[in-house]
Amino acid sequence: MTFANPDMPGEKPRQTSLAGGLTGAMIGRALGEAFVKLNPAHLLRNPVIFVTWVTALLASISAVAAVAGGQPAGFAIQLALWLWATVLFANVAESVAEGRGKAAADSLRATRVTTKAKLIVDPQTGTVVPTPAHELQVGSIILVEAGDVIASDGEIVEGVASVNEAAITGESAPVIREAGGDRSAVTGGTTVVSDWIKVRITSAPGATFLDRMIAMVEGANRRKTPNELALSVLLAGLTLVFLIAVVTLLGLGAYSGVELDPIVLGALFITLIPTTIGGLLSAVGIAGMDRLLKVNVLATSGRAVEASGDVDTLLLDKTGTITFGNRMATEVIPVPGVRPETALRAAVMGSLADETPEGRSIIELGRNAGLSPVLPDGAKAIPFSAVTRQSGVDADGQSWRKGAVDAVLKALDLSEGQAPAEFRQAVDRIARSGGTPLAVTENGALVGVIHLKDVVKPGVKERFADLRRMGLRTVMITGDNPVTAAAIASEAGVDDYLAEATPEDKLRLIREEQAKGRLVAMCGDGANDAPALAQADVGVAMQTGAQAAREAGNMVDLDSDPTKVIEIVEVGKQLLITRGALTTFSIANDVAKYFAIIPAMFVVGLPALGALNVMGLHSPESAILSAVIFNALVIVALIPLALRGVKYRAVGAGKLLGRNLLIYGLGGLIAPFVGIKLIDLVVSGLGLA
Repeated sequence: MTFANPDMPGEKPRQTSLAGGLTGAMIGRALGEAFVKLNPAHLLRNPVIFVTWVTALLASISAVAAVAGGQPAGFAIQLALWLWATVLFANVAESVAEGRGKAAADSLRATRVTTKAKLIVDPQTGTVVPTPAHELQVGSIILVEAGDVIASDGEIVEGVASVNEAAITGESAPVIREAGGDRSAVTGGTTVVSDWIKVRITSAPGATFLDRMIAMVEGANRRKTPNELALSVLLAGLTLVFLIAVVTLLGLGAYSGVELDPIVLGALFITLIPTTIGGLLSAVGIAGMDRLLKVNVLATSGRAVEASGDVDTLLLDKTGTITFGNRMATEVIPVPGVRPETALRAAVMGSLADETPEGRSIIELGRNAGLSPVLPDGAKAIPFSAVTRQSGVDADGQSWRKGAVDAVLKALDLSEGQAPAEFRQAVDRIARSGGTPLAVTENGALVGVIHLKDVVKPGVKERFADLRRMGLRTVMITGDNPVTAAAIASEAGVDDYLAEATPEDKLRLIREEQAKGRLVAMCGDGANDAPALAQADVGVAMQTGAQAAREAGNMVDLDSDPTKVIEIVEVGKQLLITRGALTTFSIANDVAKYFAIIPAMFVVGLPALGALNVMGLHSPESAILSAVIFNALVIVALIPLALRGVKYRAVGAGKLLGRNLLIYGLGGLIAPFVGIKLIDLVVSGLGLA
């Protein structure tokens, strides 16, 4: 995702990325923050790492006491250092994940420029006064012309313009924004490329959409999700179980005549509890939010990211979400005896004075066919009006009109039955397909029918098929009549639709689905979608939509692409799978370490345990130190996996579980035996224990 303009003067050169998309600056900042996070008040949120911190502190005190008492302290010092390293590495994992979001936030800040808005102080005369952006108030109206940066979030009240939104979406292609409808919202920090607009400010200084984006990607206020809280309880339970197991070793040591140093037992305890997943848990959740950011989706909470992995019902608003929102001309059907190019030219000429989106789409249809429509000199333009429901042009003794079928027939003094049969059939066919027919005349004679339709966005049907394969049911919600709704639902490829839907209907449908135990995602962009977006488990608001919709959802799609929900669901599933994989590895890891270390510790007092010391560890001290070192290093080794995530594959739960156990369960059992043995060889070879 590219936030900053590469052509922006003074922008720093892009740094070379390391593994996982990290840069040296990110890693440097993460290392610094890892020491700040040693504050016990911060570590209390992670019980497993907090216990490690307490043990490291006690080991440090023991090492200092040994040095002060003139006793050998090398082993105690090494234990203390590696225990502190375990805590630091866990903090680094969290800080690295947060650092990627903070780097994105820094890029977003770079898009905010100090600019002066053209505040309209007299609407009658249009007088403007240059005003700093931070002094604009809610309700102020500003003029934004070509080349100007939009000073703050707002709604267009007049005009139409092409706007470059690369600062927030990363897309270089400008988009059209205009007064009225669902395309009137504009975002502070974006740039008007052509024409002009008048914008009513809707956000107070410091509370703009860009400010909220920065706060979101910082991830500083991320809350734990219910599943994450449940996992934390599991980890705390395992910690308690291993605490009891270690305490019982005191009795075993007394029975076998093996003197056990409490600090050694503390170190053993740390190697057995699930420090791996405890150290990586926060990183997995934060990385999930960061992966959404990479596909131009902002999540306001970790719970929304996780819930997206379990969504099984997706509700989509039709207008502006599945379709472009404005009716667009797709074809001009000529009447018998009229050439297609003649009918198309008449439709274009009849639309030259029509400034509505429909009129502009007819002109664009002509341009795509090679026409270059220009209003002739001295021509009389007849703009569209709600009274005549027609628009047109009179020039050089010729006339062209286009408008509603009944209005045009009335102007021609024709009844519906007097119109050509082919004309009536075309009108009927367009209406039945959910489109809108417009009649076209040239010099007072019918020449064709324009087909206006709410155009489905490209690629929607294929992406909805992908959702179906992922087990998601898609439901289109629209206020259109059932005929139009059925036609668009079929074209878009959704599983079901709800026609003539009111905001209350949308809300009721979501609650009904949730009452059945389903998790519901809702995509929408209008103010009338706000209640449903707020009720849904995952509410994805389109960035181009109304302010109310963006504030009601817990995700914002910066590309305003409803099919983006596929990536959202995949990221959610990837988060859950990654957390499950790391938990499986961690628990298997701890079990393996228990059976690898205990025999080596008690083989002196209980020689019979030598048969279980299959690793042949050098000494009890070497076994403990090697385990502590392995415990710290494995967290570092798994940071890239936590950030990248386990790749999601659309397979059944049984296959997924089997794959998880085979790779991460078996891997978690084998890794400690191999890793601890290799470290033991190094430790004993260097005489460290």
